[in-house]
Amino acid sequence: MWLLLAALVAGSLVYCVLVVVAARRYLSVRPFILEQVIPISILKPLSGADEGLEENLRSFFTQDYPNFEILLAVRQREDPAVAIAEALRREFYWVRCQILIVGEPPYPNAKVFSLDRMMAAAANDVLVMSDSDIRVSPDMLRVVAAEFHDPRLGVATCPYRAVAGQSFWSQLEAAGMNTEFLGGVLVARMLEGMKFAVGPTIVARKQALQEIGGFNRLKDYLAEDFVMGQFAAEAGWRVSLSSYVVEHRIGSETLAANAAHRLRWSRSTRRSRPAGYVGQIFTNPLPLAVMLVLARPEWWPVLILTAIIRAMAALATTASILHCETRWELIAIQDLLSFVFWIAGFFGNTILWRGKKYYLKADGRFEPVG
Repeated sequence: MWLLLAALVAGSLVYCVLVVVAARRYLSVRPFILEQVIPISILKPLSGADEGLEENLRSFFTQDYPNFEILLAVRQREDPAVAIAEALRREFYWVRCQILIVGEPPYPNAKVFSLDRMMAAAANDVLVMSDSDIRVSPDMLRVVAAEFHDPRLGVATCPYRAVAGQSFWSQLEAAGMNTEFLGGVLVARMLEGMKFAVGPTIVARKQALQEIGGFNRLKDYLAEDFVMGQFAAEAGWRVSLSSYVVEHRIGSETLAANAAHRLRWSRSTRRSRPAGYVGQIFTNPLPLAVMLVLARPEWWPVLILTAIIRAMAALATTASILHCETRWELIAIQDLLSFVFWIAGFFGNTILWRGKKYYLKADGRFEPVG
């Protein structure tokens, strides 16, 4: 048993080194220079008045960019997000803005339904699809417009800096997003190229989406962002990891809410990338090192070495790319918690999402239970 643990720890240390190398390669790409103004449509699916929603939306209304529009979608006119959106539309009267009342979705993925309705109403080919908990700086559209000057680019994922709420569980989650999650994306980008899209802000060409079958093809998938990039890559479009980092305001959560969506992510990822999910055993080196030292106490220096190399990988993402604080006191706890939910992800086929229970199929599609 200890030989297996030793091999897993060694693999985890190699993975951490790969994160450092992958981060350097990502940063080595030269900044893009805007050569031509590309009209852009911003698509925002809304549901409720989330914490910080007004400031999140305001950051899109205040873009330093000459040609863009904003489309906001809610299911019902009584949604409290409507009042916030209306107030911002009046305040920024010179920004082209539509508020769409889309009604209840006819299929499980309500976000995809809202995006589909907004894309149909969008005037422009380049679409910025961004969740309600995202905040950006005024230069966001200038950066992504420069990247989409490449006519082969079909889909781009914006990496994100997670900003936690007051709860301990959201702070743990932010530590994981800012180190473990981004590290995995960077390594995948380096080893196999971007053949997927992830995250709460994706930029895509309407033409690319139409060529892969539109949102009608994505509507039954839980991880619609992942398969959007996957289908675009298969169709011959270039998929990239954008040089622009958005701010993901994850808010405060209770343990129960945090556990529910961690389990949802794990089970969804296992179906989206089965082989990659198994490989995630190498992304949490500290729990493996602790188990090895428990099995062979005389190997205690391995734990120190693991902590140092894990710290290097964390700094490669937090300090070099995201420019955020590295919460050292949380990383060890987060690694352990992530390892537990990684194991839990191998079991069960149901998830909870927005208070409803769904069954996950083997290919990543999902449907309501009952």
